[in-house]
Amino acid sequence: MISSVSKIQVRYSETDMMGIVYHANYLPWLEIGRTQLLKEYGFPYKELEKQGLFLPVIEISMKYLRPATYDDTITIKTVMKEKPYVKIHLGYDVLRDDDIIATGYSMHAFMNKETRPIKAPRQFLDALNKAFE
Repeated sequence: MISSVSKIQVRYSETDMMGIVYHANYLPWLEIGRTQLLKEYGFPYKELEKQGLFLPVIEISMKYLRPATYDDTITIKTVMKEKPYVKIHLGYDVLRDDDIIATGYSMHAFMNKETRPIKAPRQFLDALNKAFE
């Protein structure tokens, strides 16, 4: 298992008329967590794209437990429990202080420039094999 932690501050523009973070604004937070995890393990998304590799979202789910509000400090914990081959499955816990306020997951497929599914590149798998040890 590998993991990463990212922190953000809730912006006013992410809240609705009730002062609560609008549900769709959690998805960009998951992207922050995902890209940070890849970067920490040697695969900045920008570099993957330069190599002709793309990781589009093919499935995503969120469960909202408590609201986040303007100016909250939010922690996004991102976890990859299994090594990927054709798909990457990531789990997320979204926290305010020590309280989990939302959980979710996303599934991504490895694709080439022609948007065809491919296996994860050997270089990617080798780096993750080391991280999973």
